Amino acid sequence: MERIDEIFGSMVFNDCVMKERLPKNTYTALKKAISLGVGIDISIADTVAETMKNWATEKGATHFCHWFQPMTGITAEKHDSFIVPKGDGHILMEFSGKELIKGEPDASAFPSGGLRATFEARGYTAWDPSSFAFVKDNTLCIPTAFCSYGGEALDKKTPLLRSMDAINKQALRIVKLFGLKDIEHINVTVGAEQEYFLIDKDMFSLRPDLMYCGRTLLGAKPPKGQEMNDHYFGVIKPRVAAFMKELDSELWKLGVLAKTEHNEAAPAQHELAPVFTTTNIAADHNQLTMEIMKKVADKHNLVCLLHEKPFDGVNGSGKHNNWSISTDTGINLLKPGKNPSSNMLFLLCLCAVIKAVDEHQDLLRFSVSSAGNDHRLGADEAPPAIISMYLGDDLTDILEAIEKGERHNDCEKVKMSVGTQTIPYIKKDNTDRNRTSPFAFTGNKFEFRMLGSASSVSDANIILNTIVADTFEEFADTLENAQDFDCAVRELLVTTVKEHKKILFGGDGYSSEWEKEAESRGLLNLKSTVDAIPYFTKEENIKLFEHHGVYNKTEIVCRSDIAYENYCKILHIEALTLLEMVKRDIVPAISDYTAHLCDCAEKKAKLNSANVELDIAKELNDCNELIYTLIANLEKALKKAENADLLCESAEIYHNEVLYIMQNIRKYADKAESITSRDFWPYPSYGDMLFKI
Repeated sequence: MERIDEIFGSMVFNDCVMKERLPKNTYTALKKAISLGVGIDISIADTVAETMKNWATEKGATHFCHWFQPMTGITAEKHDSFIVPKGDGHILMEFSGKELIKGEPDASAFPSGGLRATFEARGYTAWDPSSFAFVKDNTLCIPTAFCSYGGEALDKKTPLLRSMDAINKQALRIVKLFGLKDIEHINVTVGAEQEYFLIDKDMFSLRPDLMYCGRTLLGAKPPKGQEMNDHYFGVIKPRVAAFMKELDSELWKLGVLAKTEHNEAAPAQHELAPVFTTTNIAADHNQLTMEIMKKVADKHNLVCLLHEKPFDGVNGSGKHNNWSISTDTGINLLKPGKNPSSNMLFLLCLCAVIKAVDEHQDLLRFSVSSAGNDHRLGADEAPPAIISMYLGDDLTDILEAIEKGERHNDCEKVKMSVGTQTIPYIKKDNTDRNRTSPFAFTGNKFEFRMLGSASSVSDANIILNTIVADTFEEFADTLENAQDFDCAVRELLVTTVKEHKKILFGGDGYSSEWEKEAESRGLLNLKSTVDAIPYFTKEENIKLFEHHGVYNKTEIVCRSDIAYENYCKILHIEALTLLEMVKRDIVPAISDYTAHLCDCAEKKAKLNSANVELDIAKELNDCNELIYTLIANLEKALKKAENADLLCESAEIYHNEVLYIMQNIRKYADKAESITSRDFWPYPSYGDMLFKI
């Protein structure tokens, strides 16, 4: 049996390996270059590359690749072998510093939002030494950034690293003002909880909608869903447990800090949560996690579904982004401590986040927007589309006292007894949890719960880091010029609470009353991706990103175009898939069963007892006629969307017309499924997929 401590990080060229294998002067120079964020000398790169190659080949690697994250939402890699011909029929195994530092993939086929034309093919991958290389599938994978020939970011890693630099720069100013002179770096850390579904591969292969779209476009609800709450944290089934065991092992080998696994609320739904790590590493690890989940599932004759809403009527899958800020000396800036009301640094950082979230609701909502997530946000398992923050009673009381200029007495943690001497006392947390809150404080971090399960965590964290950096800068500018520092801090806290308390909400985010109240507070309610995209390119947002060096205007516009393109393409593929399913399979299946019922009715006519068959046949025939009419409407709407002059116009047609017709087709197809014999229906049912692993 494998020991965790022996396999963990065994396939990673991590700090321990570098320290052991690199010459001391090379290791020291590399670490210094990483910590200072400066370029690495080619001589150092050559030594690192040779050492890295030797280590990787010992692990079975025959190739290397620059592993990068283009704007497809998944990773990309081009494999090159280590072999170099000698000229005598033999080969050498070589890997140079130049090959380590820079790669030249063809950039023309990756999304660029018009930034690059097809004939302008060149792009560059550049080594990110702050993220460890690793061996996967006999290939040395080197995490890299990806940019165009003109230097614009074509990936998610580059702007994430820039945003981390921005918040580090401004947060350092804050901590220095509080006298913490020994701090050299501020780390933004993330723990990304990953939800997913597992279904049988054989059933998956019989569902064109799952194969092409990742979600079911049709499917009647089974008699039982998640009403009994018996799946949540329930005993893990043997087949799923075997998958989880191998998944853990493969992730641990790659240094991914997989920690917690359990059944989620919906049948066939599960979750994996890692230990917190630096945001850049967390983003890399989450991409690896999604990839390895799919590979391991396949080995167990399962399919891992990462779509945000693969099954209608049961919970969808999210990705909870647990975000915090810490110093390189180990101080968590979002940890209240024993006396939060007098912890001025914590309160200032807390208020900075509150102000940032309130002022930039639009950007946060945009960061989690996708065609898939639109089906999930606002449903019973996900936060509403309205951005709000939950702090819990204690912190809310402290902020109210600050606003009123009153003193607040901190509460000690209460010991709880459950009424029996057998169970020891436990300490009660200062706050309850609010699962309906999009952005909740959970002890020493914020949990941003709106991310979709298939999305890259980079998108949300780029926004979070940038908007908080902007508020930190504003606070630092004020405090650095203050005559009385303590007084200036208190004034900042009071002003921030008064101006931004409208974003704080501790009630039921699912209620219709909250939607009305949020509107009265002036909070945004961007219900769809199409509603959210235009906010990204607002002039003030462009200035924000350019000021902090995270995006330039060209990069922002191209990402906006990509968001529109992705939305349109996804809806187009879904619509074509639905048309294929109903034309080829559903309409004929309903017709066949209707004919079968009519035949039965004819045979039973002599007995004067054919009413049941005829009633069902009529109901099915009505459904089929409505579906057939809607098919024609859907085809017209698709042509209208394709012929629109602008991407934004096309997206609106897909959202307002195409999706609406698709939902109506589903309504009648699902009704027909519920009264059609299993022998005639062409696809596995929801019950088959959700309950038969």
